[in-house]
Amino acid sequence: METLLGVKGPDFVMLAADCTHAHSIMVLKDDESKIYKVSDKILMAAMGEAGDRVQFVEYISKNILLYKMRNGYDLGPKSAGHFTRKNLADYLRSRTPYHVNLLVGGYDETDGAQLHYIDYLANSLPVSYAAHGYGGMFSASIFDRYHHEKINQEEAYDILKKCVAEVQKRLIINLPNFKVTVIDKNGIKELDDITAASLAA
Repeated sequence: METLLGVKGPDFVMLAADCTHAHSIMVLKDDESKIYKVSDKILMAAMGEAGDRVQFVEYISKNILLYKMRNGYDLGPKSAGHFTRKNLADYLRSRTPYHVNLLVGGYDETDGAQLHYIDYLANSLPVSYAAHGYGGMFSASIFDRYHHEKINQEEAYDILKKCVAEVQKRLIINLPNFKVTVIDKNGIKELDDITAASLAA
């Protein structure tokens, strides 16, 4: 019942994730961050079983850090996406698969902004925009209508606001708060949360 949203521009990637942590019919938290800093130029938004989500993202981020310590340089977002997909595929074929859906975004001086869509079956695809979860069903047409190649950060944030408004209006599950983070050549920056109150204002 979670939702992840991602938009790629010419020189940035913007990710949004709901902040709800639910178990069965109960909401346990409404301020949980599902967007993780993997390195100085890579972000990962994850959804799925709470234990799987945290353990898998920590495993990936620590291995990417180990790679930097061993080799003296960071993995780029494209390489990090492939590394993540390969590990998810390996675990899928083991007795302990991880049930997580991911958006891996980052900025590289050579390749520019990168956004990778990875689902729990280890399918991976570089995309310009993406969404996971039930909220993604209501967001696909909005992305298709408003996204363009030369999009800037203000336009991307407006698109995410439109998506969140549609999710809150039409999805039966209550997802009141969305955390938004952007990554570009200057690094990672958290933007204002998109909430029901901010949309009403």
